[in-house]
Amino acid sequence: MNDRDIDKLLSGYRAPQGPSPETLKQIADSIAGSVRPVRRLPPQWMLMGGVALVCATVALAGAAGLGFSGIARMTLLERVFMFSVLGLLVLAAADELVSAMVPGSRRRFSSCGLLLMAGLGLGAVLALCFRDYQTTRFIHAGLVCLAIGLLHAVVAGLLGWLVLRRGFAVNAVWAGLAAGTSAGLAGVAMLELHCANFQAAHVLVWHLGVLLVSSGLGALCGWGATSISAVRTNGSNQ
Repeated sequence: MNDRDIDKLLSGYRAPQGPSPETLKQIADSIAGSVRPVRRLPPQWMLMGGVALVCATVALAGAAGLGFSGIARMTLLERVFMFSVLGLLVLAAADELVSAMVPGSRRRFSSCGLLLMAGLGLGAVLALCFRDYQTTRFIHAGLVCLAIGLLHAVVAGLLGWLVLRRGFAVNAVWAGLAAGTSAGLAGVAMLELHCANFQAAHVLVWHLGVLLVSSGLGALCGWGATSISAVRTNGSNQ
């Protein structure tokens, strides 16, 4: 095949025509009618304050309903020490949760680092404040506290989701872990306000267990949400 033959072939070729102007106009009109600007999220400090306020409100409301027996038995030093550390951990958890739900946010630490810091810090405070080493009614009393603490953690988690419902978790598992940690701290705070059982084994196992179980449930929910989203995406592509 020479150059003349190639020119003959190309002379009969016509590029495919694009969509007509009427079609393009219909597409543009349909997009203009369905696409609306999204409201900006509130500032991060406001979202962080909202999450922290939810945790404090759930803890105080729960203790108000069940009684402030725990804080009534504490000394002034124990109260200051316990709730200062809990307050700082709640703020740190709220900050990490908001950062996980707002893409592009600067993160001071990871969700795993948050859980490690909360677990070690809270465990150290509990060990220092409570030195009664008896184990009376360990299982029965412990399961009651675990159930009550997790119930309040679930409430705090749901209310926290309402605060951050317009956010977007790039990594749903880490966001779920941060949410579970934040909610778990609310449950622990409620127990410290209410529970008058100051046995060291009780608070270290069952009160701290609320934080650990809540964090695990949060991460599991995030993993479940990711799996469901992946299944839907694969189904739509087939």
